[in-house]
Amino acid sequence: MLEDEQKLVVEAKGGKTEAFGQLYDYYLPMIYRFILIKIGHREEAEDLTHQVFLKAWQNISSYTEQGFPFSSWLYRIARNSIIDHYRKSKPSINIDKLANIEELTFRPNIKKLDDKKNIAKVMKCLDDLKDMEKDVVILRFIEEMSVKETAESIGKTEGATKVIQHRALKKLKDILGQEE
Repeated sequence: MLEDEQKLVVEAKGGKTEAFGQLYDYYLPMIYRFILIKIGHREEAEDLTHQVFLKAWQNISSYTEQGFPFSSWLYRIARNSIIDHYRKSKPSINIDKLANIEELTFRPNIKKLDDKKNIAKVMKCLDDLKDMEKDVVILRFIEEMSVKETAESIGKTEGATKVIQHRALKKLKDILGQEE
């Protein structure tokens, strides 16, 4: 979590662009990575990421602290933007077109996978999950969010989030087992 996040949020709510700029700089790579994994196209992910932060800036005055990090609010905006994007365009996702998979800057626990092939295999298997399951896996294991933060981001209870996570991991295990 960003140091002095609450102070920056309060200042941003007061109209200080520098404070929002610091929030933007810190959260941009995480939100972009989340969107890129969901969308699969770099240019569209960049556009959506900028739209997310524009919406956040336009609505920062309505943000209220509820015991969750500011990022939970941003992920919710991102998730809703992705849903709107699919409603408007109905594109097909081709995970093979994710250029330079290393660019996603996975956190160390994901880097432990043997090589790019394994990462690509897992990424491809994510497409076989339902959207909600995919969101939970990305938020929990790529973004390393807690169950509580993930639940807030997807608008579910912690219990429901744990069930979704369990089902998603079981499906991934089954899918990966079938491929071997």
